[in-house]
Amino acid sequence: MAFMTKAWQGQEAFAVEGFDHLEFYVGNAKQAAHYYRAAFGFEPYAYCGPETGVRDYVSYVLRQNRVFVVLTTPLSSNHRISAWLASHGDSVHDIALAVKDPRAAFAECLRRGGQEAYAPRELRDENGTVTVAGIRTYGETIHTFIDRSGYRGLWAPGFVELRLPPVPRQETGLVAIDHVVGNVEVGAMDRWAGYYRSAFGFMTFVEFDENDISTRYSALKSKVVRSKNWRVKMPLNEPARGLRKSQIEEYLEFNEGPGVQHVALLSSDIVKTIGALRANGVEFLPVPDAYYEDLARRVGAIDEDLALLQRHGILVDRDEEGYLLQLFTKPVEDRPTFFFEIIQRKGALGFGQGNFQALFESIEREQARRGNL
Repeated sequence: MAFMTKAWQGQEAFAVEGFDHLEFYVGNAKQAAHYYRAAFGFEPYAYCGPETGVRDYVSYVLRQNRVFVVLTTPLSSNHRISAWLASHGDSVHDIALAVKDPRAAFAECLRRGGQEAYAPRELRDENGTVTVAGIRTYGETIHTFIDRSGYRGLWAPGFVELRLPPVPRQETGLVAIDHVVGNVEVGAMDRWAGYYRSAFGFMTFVEFDENDISTRYSALKSKVVRSKNWRVKMPLNEPARGLRKSQIEEYLEFNEGPGVQHVALLSSDIVKTIGALRANGVEFLPVPDAYYEDLARRVGAIDEDLALLQRHGILVDRDEEGYLLQLFTKPVEDRPTFFFEIIQRKGALGFGQGNFQALFESIEREQARRGNL
């Protein structure tokens, strides 16, 4: 494992202010919106569709604190999104990044080797302007550069307030997007990490190989790229040679190519968050009791009650800056592809490296249940 310190020099290739939103392509946005409200505690925010003059798709925007999720569904079988869904199923299409000047960011990204998804354009109505531009990344995933500073409306031109009946559930206290993880094919991780360094001006923060994350059956390699201001962090995984099919290979098979494996959502009180999510019906990967036998020795003093962490199956890891707590859901689709991570940071900058082995083994147990190991 190679670990980069938090010290850095120089500036971004362009100003990245953070994650703006995630857009999922889904087969039924109305039903998906209900799930994310009932299970994860999101609130209805904005909508576009036939009622607003959009004839070929619908988009539901959901919000929880600083997390915005857009659920988009095509309204015909010949729409380009229908082809996406046939290949990948419900999954993240757009990791949108807030930038100060999308036109300048787009031009600079292309100059440095970025690949165009769509050219800059301005979306206007009586409330002002939203400027967007798109850059391609791994698989069919894109990054929209977006600036809302000139817009006084709800979300963007063409959207209206989304009003839906109340959904009974417990409040989950999710705060922000912490990081977004992508899976790529064998041999592609270095190329995509280099793409983010050259085109976006990001840097490699930490990297792992098969000696760091492996079992007797399978292994993976991972590199974490981040913006220099730490506001955007994106690990990239690829399979490593093993005796059987790894979790990354299973993902690539069922996703039919590279894509977003999971999104980490930040909590300010993970014990309350996990308790509420479990009460709402969210399923998490099981953690064996043996994990907690020497946890105090491994991570040192922490604020939380270890018995309570064990009851909820929450993992703990420490680096030189502090510690973090985390837990991973089971896949939230029938395809064993996309899932969520819930994370709380108590100073730590890493990604739970000390928990990777326990996570990897837990995922393998689920693979074996599906007959895909």
